[in-house]
Amino acid sequence: MTRIPFIPENAPFTAEQRSWLNGFLAGVFSDASGQPSLAGVLTSGSSEPKKPLLVLFGSQTGTAEGLAKKTAKAAEAQGFSARALSLEKYEAVEWTKESNVLLITSTYGDGEPPDMAQNFWNWLAAETAPKLANVRYSVLALGDTNYSAFCEFGKKCDSRFEQLGAQRVFGRKDCDVEYEELAKEWTAGVFQALSGATSARAIEPAPEAEPTEPAYGRKNPFPSLLLKNVQLSVAGSAKDVRHFELGLAGSGLSYEVGDALGVFPSNSPALVSELLTTLGCDGEEAVKAGTTELPLRLALTQHYDITRPSNDLLAAAAKRAPGSDLAALLAPERKDELKKWLYGREVIDVLLGLGQPFAAAEFVALLKKLAPRLYSISSSIKAHPHEVHLTVSAVRYAAHGRERMGVASTFLADRVNDILRAPVFVQPSHGFKPPENPETPMIMVGPGTGIAPFRAFLEERQVIGARGRNWLFFGDQKRATDYLYETQLEAWKKDGHLTRLDLAFSRDQAEKIYVQQRMTEAASELWAWLEAGAHFYVCGDASRMAKDVDAALHAACETAGGLSKEAAAAYVTKLKTDKRYQRDVY
Repeated sequence: MTRIPFIPENAPFTAEQRSWLNGFLAGVFSDASGQPSLAGVLTSGSSEPKKPLLVLFGSQTGTAEGLAKKTAKAAEAQGFSARALSLEKYEAVEWTKESNVLLITSTYGDGEPPDMAQNFWNWLAAETAPKLANVRYSVLALGDTNYSAFCEFGKKCDSRFEQLGAQRVFGRKDCDVEYEELAKEWTAGVFQALSGATSARAIEPAPEAEPTEPAYGRKNPFPSLLLKNVQLSVAGSAKDVRHFELGLAGSGLSYEVGDALGVFPSNSPALVSELLTTLGCDGEEAVKAGTTELPLRLALTQHYDITRPSNDLLAAAAKRAPGSDLAALLAPERKDELKKWLYGREVIDVLLGLGQPFAAAEFVALLKKLAPRLYSISSSIKAHPHEVHLTVSAVRYAAHGRERMGVASTFLADRVNDILRAPVFVQPSHGFKPPENPETPMIMVGPGTGIAPFRAFLEERQVIGARGRNWLFFGDQKRATDYLYETQLEAWKKDGHLTRLDLAFSRDQAEKIYVQQRMTEAASELWAWLEAGAHFYVCGDASRMAKDVDAALHAACETAGGLSKEAAAAYVTKLKTDKRYQRDVY
């Protein structure tokens, strides 16, 4: 019996194309006799329901959030009904009805959750957490191996999901700063496991192709011209704090206050030369840098981290010198001792401890990639069109008989010039922004270089004519040498733009005074501002300062607000939930 064609002869196809399409469609939409069938169309059109997939993210700087949204898009293309959701909205999830859950989260500080994930973790870790026997899950953890608690929050979530009865369908991946390849492997494995496919293919989350997206970004940083390099700390200071102004003209890049600037540094030429001498190389040896072959000197200068030793390098060095102190410290039970030994030591120290150097190709294979550094932006683009400002402390110190230097901070301070430009990109912030309402009061705590984003906040509010009250807590070591942006801050205080400015210079008196003590002294007014709707911000050191400031905030709620310890904790939690307590800590 002759089939009735689906594609008529006057359709805009060649004869071969029309024949192939008719054959394909006939096979899909015809009945047993070979005739077109509406039932066949309906049957084929009513495919199986898409599998639901929840992609949760815990993000501090926006990386995990962006990756989660791309993963959800890729999942849709793989036939899932996917949605991405912040961990701060965990209460909106019907956990007893979820079947497939992916968790993508970063870790910050000493193994802590991102701020947006703290309440989620409190809920998940509690004895009252629900059983998750219906859930199939996998975790992608983002972190930085330079920190001892590498990917710790992701690891804890993975373990806790398992304890609550959830079924791990694909093993957790722990990603370092360069996470792209591992993330692709994890995504492919997860989709294969959840779909029941027999083979996996590398699936890369679909990029968000917006027509207005600038050509420059993390994958293609903009070579920015350094316009100004001004030392903020005065002679006699124990620090070398710089104000940098970088040009963005012609880049297409823009930013909002609260965002960060990523800087791809180059390593110190002197340190590269010393490494080459220690390796017995002339620098012209061909080695791999990703998929590209480069001379060893160039690879060490621009592509590899030659300061902090990787775990692979430590293991290889220990294998070559099994009787060394380092080899003994690599025992799992001596982790804390290893951390102390590594403090202030670099790759060169590991090499100097070996009798026989590594070959060039072997050596670079043991190094980590040179990762970009993120710095809080200290300017408003409304106040400084085509510019971006940074406030950076150039790290320089002596340890174990050698002078040490921070890679990116001294790159900006000493090596960037008209010829060697700074490759930069903008890292958007998804949770550190001034209040949307310009009438809302702000309380900002930013000692040292933690003042950076608050200079930007204040510049922005000044330009737009915001009438909300502004209160800044700033501190450092000595007023005479370390009062960063003194002229600008004092002018803002004089004209009323800064409603209140509380200063704490720790070494100007016998007893050290810090910003958290100034908060305690002003507890009554602090409470009054909070009750009036003020937003509370903290920027700076996560391990000590931010914790002390948090404790002072709780104490102010108790003493000035008359709350019990439990009620004060609930009050602060509500501030976080309402996005009125935000932190940019590191």
